[in-house]
Amino acid sequence: MYAFGICIDRHYLTPGLATIASLADSLSPRARKAAALRLLSFDLGPPQALLLAHLAKRVGFGSFALARRSPLRSARMADTSYITVTTYLRFEFTPRFVRRPYLVYVDADVLVRGDLTTPLHALRPGEVGAVRDEFNPSVGGCPALPGVVDRWPYLRDRPYYNAGLLWAHAADLPRIRHGVAQALARHRRHILHNDQDALNLWFLRTGRVRPVGAAYNRFEVGRYLERGDWVRRVVSRHLRPDPAARLLHFVGPEKPWQADCPATADVLEYRALLKRTLRHVRALGAAHPEPVGLR
Repeated sequence: MYAFGICIDRHYLTPGLATIASLADSLSPRARKAAALRLLSFDLGPPQALLLAHLAKRVGFGSFALARRSPLRSARMADTSYITVTTYLRFEFTPRFVRRPYLVYVDADVLVRGDLTTPLHALRPGEVGAVRDEFNPSVGGCPALPGVVDRWPYLRDRPYYNAGLLWAHAADLPRIRHGVAQALARHRRHILHNDQDALNLWFLRTGRVRPVGAAYNRFEVGRYLERGDWVRRVVSRHLRPDPAARLLHFVGPEKPWQADCPATADVLEYRALLKRTLRHVRALGAAHPEPVGLR
């Protein structure tokens, strides 16, 4: 009934492998067998594609496909500090490629802890499921979408959503892509957070968003608290690790597979997942370098 979609480039091959293993851990063997895995990339070669396919089969996914795609020509990269143009590939999934009624899109810098498919039950045709962004929760009250409330004051305080986890009917994917392309063409000056801002512009214009609970896309904030207190001014919830989170999202430049990333409890949990993933890789006979942070 559904496919998981992930976009991976050569810089994110290792975390992409971990995301696949993490998704598999979140499902029962039967659900894993019924689920499809769909990957998009613009720079992975045949050896990397084969490794991903073999891992998907080893952890139990019943269907796997990887395709090469190029991002939208109108893609605007306002923030390139740690993000590549691969981020725009999330809009290149098509019904023909997905070959399932639903797509659950997942970023590659996450730790999946629970079933992510439940929000599909409430998703109406034409809607995109998304979780409100913890660092940029409201339009006009955060750096995202610069200048939007000056131009359209009535949009102030509207929810702003994170694009790291999305739920959609596969039939709606072309419409979403078209809407994002229009936002990029017409409102480029309001783009700061790249494709995420473009998606939110489409949400604001159409209202085609189905809010999903915060537990499905919980930001890992412990890393930031190791560097300063600004998170306390931005995030209203308690900042302790959340055991109820279905997905931990390691947003920002410091990633848990990097050696200099603060070793918070959630980062250590991710590194344990990564070690299990690399054991799978070694069992497949693949030569894959171990991240420096795990050595």
